[in-house]
Amino acid sequence: MIVNITHATDIFTDFLKKGSYRITPERFEVLEFAFKQTRHFSADELFLAMKNEGSNISRATVYNTLELLVSCGLLAKHNFTGKEARYEKILGVSEHDHLICINCGKIIEFDNKEVLKIQEKICEEYGFIPVNHSFNIYGYCKNPDQCESKRENGNENNTR
Repeated sequence: MIVNITHATDIFTDFLKKGSYRITPERFEVLEFAFKQTRHFSADELFLAMKNEGSNISRATVYNTLELLVSCGLLAKHNFTGKEARYEKILGVSEHDHLICINCGKIIEFDNKEVLKIQEKICEEYGFIPVNHSFNIYGYCKNPDQCESKRENGNENNTR
């Protein structure tokens, strides 16, 4: 689903006003660039993309604004590999889960109705009301240059 940037801008504006945050053009520039991204991205990747397109934005403004965008529900923040945080749009995006390659860092999104059914069953069993969930599978992807050989050579780190 393609999200209308105007809708995201309205949500962000309301959030900033309610929280008594300053409404600055730089914050909306970060919002616009974040919503142009088609994959998971780090704050530094977004900062460099903005700089490469001629922005005068500071690194601190990018980092701070990304946290505000997470707080207002426009972006999700993930720490898949324990290194740097990765962000993704969540406004207008269906709930999904992730496969993460522990060698090359590739992230594959997937949507599986069975995962949701299991979540519903478990929550019903325990009288729990779900708000969000995170299901990540770590392993090796089929990258023939780097990852497939590790998988075939038995170098995987079995965590069971």
